[in-house]
Amino acid sequence: MTEMVYGSNPVRVSEPVLPRWWRTIDKWSLTAIMVLFGIGLLLGLAASVPLASRNGLNDFYYVQRQAFFGTVALLVMVGVSMMPPTMIRRLGVIGFAGAFVALLLLPFFGTDFGKGAVRWFSFGFASVQPSEFLKPGFMVMVAWLMASSQEVNGPPGKAVSFGLLVAVVLLLAIQPDFGQAALILFGWGVIYFVAGAPMTLIAIITGIVGAAATIAYETSEHFARRIDGFLNPEIDPRSQIGYATNAIQQGGFFGVGVGEGQVKWTLPDAHTDFIIAVAAEEYGLILVLLIIALYGTIVVRSLFRLMRERDPFTRMAGTGLACIFGVQAMINMGVAVRLLPAKGMTLPFVSYGGSSVIAAGITVGMLLALTRTRPQGEIGDILRRGR
Repeated sequence: MTEMVYGSNPVRVSEPVLPRWWRTIDKWSLTAIMVLFGIGLLLGLAASVPLASRNGLNDFYYVQRQAFFGTVALLVMVGVSMMPPTMIRRLGVIGFAGAFVALLLLPFFGTDFGKGAVRWFSFGFASVQPSEFLKPGFMVMVAWLMASSQEVNGPPGKAVSFGLLVAVVLLLAIQPDFGQAALILFGWGVIYFVAGAPMTLIAIITGIVGAAATIAYETSEHFARRIDGFLNPEIDPRSQIGYATNAIQQGGFFGVGVGEGQVKWTLPDAHTDFIIAVAAEEYGLILVLLIIALYGTIVVRSLFRLMRERDPFTRMAGTGLACIFGVQAMINMGVAVRLLPAKGMTLPFVSYGGSSVIAAGITVGMLLALTRTRPQGEIGDILRRGR
């Protein structure tokens, strides 16, 4: 009956889980993710050795840790991508609740590792950054609330999601972590737009965000210092941005050669926030364009598959996850070439960091789950039948 009404293939109930997963997954996006992870390990071999030497560790200490966390992330990604949308919704809500509580506890039990922002819980052998895990859970939570508000006699989901947004942004601003706060704001705005928000309201919210940024500039030395550094036409050659910009210029089209780069010896965050500078210096513009193309493939293919999705929750949640994944990559690379102020944001699957790579695995796992081909009518079927 489903086949007659919606024109889609019936479910083969007896089909094993793995073959069904492989048949329905977006293989192009999955391949792009695996290639990004491989590039991350390749760049880690170049960027993290100097840091390990300075810290008196084995030369491949950070690469080995990245390989371990990356393997965990890929296993989590595959496991999450096998879940149906209902399970993704439950996982997102539970994950958001746990990360939100962790953010509340961060000012009391967190540490800044000497970077001036209390963003991590330190456990000695490892550290956790709650904001990384908050993002995918928040996107799913907001999508669920907004989708529920569209139902007859549904809850005021849009108002509740806005209240959660304000609370999360304030908690992130306290750290301070204005980069993650901006990313959360962007993701909420994208989902609200997909849910059918009027342009007038979006313009008002944009004005409120602008006013909040002005207040932050006037009251936060951390925020003002980064904005002033970005607006300053002169680049301090001894600053992180100065070293990164010079490395990118030196790399040219083909790079200076594998292992010949110098920026990894001068930048303390060459293996995390400025990993793209290492890629540009040693491998040139070719590798940078490949990395951009891989992120673009994941985002664009996901959005095209979601355009055919009937279920409002799936469409909103998937769009939010795809956009924050792509925009985080864009912010990281934009900072390195001085198109954006310094944010302290990692490059998903490429930068070193346990929290970052595992959270990225959860994000794309949810995205792959929501973009899987399912035996349901697409939104285009409804439009054609309505003619």
